[in-house]
Amino acid sequence: MGGDAPAAVARADAAARPFWTRRSTRILGGLLLPVVVILVWHLVTAGGLVPAYRLPGPFAVVQAAGQLLENGELGLHIAISTQRVVIGFLAGALVGLAAASVVGLSRLGDILLSPTLVALRAVPSLAWVPLLILWLRIGEESKITLIAIGAFFPVYTTVAAALRRVDPHLVEAGRSFGLRGWSLLRTIQLPAVVPSLVSGLRLAMAQAWLFLVAAELLGASMGLGWLLSDSGTTGRVDRILLAIVLLALLGTLTNALLVLFERAVLRRWL
Repeated sequence: MGGDAPAAVARADAAARPFWTRRSTRILGGLLLPVVVILVWHLVTAGGLVPAYRLPGPFAVVQAAGQLLENGELGLHIAISTQRVVIGFLAGALVGLAAASVVGLSRLGDILLSPTLVALRAVPSLAWVPLLILWLRIGEESKITLIAIGAFFPVYTTVAAALRRVDPHLVEAGRSFGLRGWSLLRTIQLPAVVPSLVSGLRLAMAQAWLFLVAAELLGASMGLGWLLSDSGTTGRVDRILLAIVLLALLGTLTNALLVLFERAVLRRWL
């Protein structure tokens, strides 16, 4: 009986929440549009409104996934792409955080670095491809570097701007307790910009998946970006759609993990 009371309280709290803020409403509402899209997609293809060679039906995409699963390729594509994204994301986010700390906390760093970084941010992802091939050759280093470039700028931009807006009274209070340099950054300034940092990390993860496709054009033989490119060359529209769906699902999953991380960090610091 004692264990039923907390459950009853939780149910009562959930029922008391406004309809639009309930978790079940958000989950079901978020699934509604994909279900409608798949249904319309099936009706259009099953009715012959669009030729199958241009738009295969949902079941054809599922069959393509089954074929790749049977020969063991699909899991390998997913694992390799995920590994590249995670490593590139972590490297880019760490460098972005370091650069943001220099620019956001130092006027000299802002003057010296900001104009160059603003200019580099405008460079399209594909423009880096030939340069990285020349410098790092065709290998994992060039792919991960390109993904890191994509992850760097969201973290740098959001955290640098947030550090400039940290309440100076907090900083002075920290200095009055003898905090300087890294200890001041770790104790006062970074906790003050936690929401901006997490937002930058979520944007960086999205950018990392976007840059993955360009990265896997660098002589890759496996990965979802390679599968997308190779399927376009061979005319396998079903596999193109499969790669797009998988990239969307993996991007959603990693974003959900960062949301959980955000909640944990906010509970810790705020």
